[in-house]
Amino acid sequence: MNLFSHAALSHWLAAFDAASPLVISGSAAAGLLVTSLVLLGLERRAVRSPVAVAALAALAFAIAWCPVARPGWAPLAAGLVTAALARDRDDPLHAECSLKLLWVMGPALALSWAGLSLLTLATGTPIVIEQWAVLQLGLDPRFLWSTALPLALLAGLVLLGGAPFHFWVADVLQGVRPWLAAAAVVTLQSSGAAWLSSRLEGIGGFPAGRELVSDLLGIAAFAAFVAGAATLLVQRRPERRVGTLASLNGAIMLAALAAGRPPGPAALAAWSGHLALALGGAATVARFLPTFAGPAPGVPLFRRHPWTGIAGLYALASLAGVPGTPGAMLWLASAKALAAAGRTGLLLVLSAAWIAALTAAMRQWRQAFGVAAPAASVPLAGRVPLQARLALWIAACGLVALGALRLWRV
Repeated sequence: MNLFSHAALSHWLAAFDAASPLVISGSAAAGLLVTSLVLLGLERRAVRSPVAVAALAALAFAIAWCPVARPGWAPLAAGLVTAALARDRDDPLHAECSLKLLWVMGPALALSWAGLSLLTLATGTPIVIEQWAVLQLGLDPRFLWSTALPLALLAGLVLLGGAPFHFWVADVLQGVRPWLAAAAVVTLQSSGAAWLSSRLEGIGGFPAGRELVSDLLGIAAFAAFVAGAATLLVQRRPERRVGTLASLNGAIMLAALAAGRPPGPAALAAWSGHLALALGGAATVARFLPTFAGPAPGVPLFRRHPWTGIAGLYALASLAGVPGTPGAMLWLASAKALAAAGRTGLLLVLSAAWIAALTAAMRQWRQAFGVAAPAASVPLAGRVPLQARLALWIAACGLVALGALRLWRV
């Protein structure tokens, strides 16, 4: 067989297109894994153990397989994150975040599994596409499936971190150590997106269910955008701002789902890959940003290593959807989907949240560089570890590569 024939070339291109979602998400997960391992080198010797490395590798694997993940993976991901947080007995903030995740994720997963069981009992099949076909026959009472379907989606809403469940994202990014925080949040949010996408597969064949889901997810996205925009305007801690921006990225996934077009593997890979790289860089640079609101000289990172600081702020800007970054394409894609579906009200709220995100990002840039001051009056106190600077460059380079490979590809 001629490996360079037209048929063979078409075969290889088709195989690449089929595998490209996993390539994109896997590459981004690998970048986040390397960033986390570099930051792990800053921890004390007791934390730098093979168990921590194995936990990070498992989280990266869960992110890489987001485009083809099934609902059953979400409880495993939530359990892995909770166990990783509870492992360090000497860190009370880790324990507090672990308990919060248990209180939030546990009941949500239990209710969703109850909804899945009701749908299986009502339709006689656990296969999603077959369930829509059975419900379309109209043999089951509307009350049964209209109650079971929202319950089945609840876990995905909680895992995505949209309001009123957005608090757990900010809590994890503020209270968890840098080497684990971003990986934990991305894993849970990616599992939530995979849960909703797999549960809504083929729902176009059941118009009544599609209308119910569109209204439900539209309300969830509306609340997530409004709460996220309002929260960004009053937050002072950089870690919590980054957490709210991550929550808004979950909201744009909800908006795309509310538009009636569940994202395919390629869209899921682009969204989760971007979230992994952008949140990895933004969560790292947030540790070196000031918490004040007034004018002051720039922080040590931006006085000693300005280009490294810019690389970290580039990741934060992409998370906020600043024009010219890969993240802006994701915001634009959700806006286009809402416009095509005629969801004008939700589109306006998305625009308001996007403006709030831009405002927060620009404010963070201004506070990072501070005001001009004579060199003699600006102390150079505060060492910036090499590992943190390396992590920022890895995230920034990964975002540039992701934008060139997928998000800006025609």
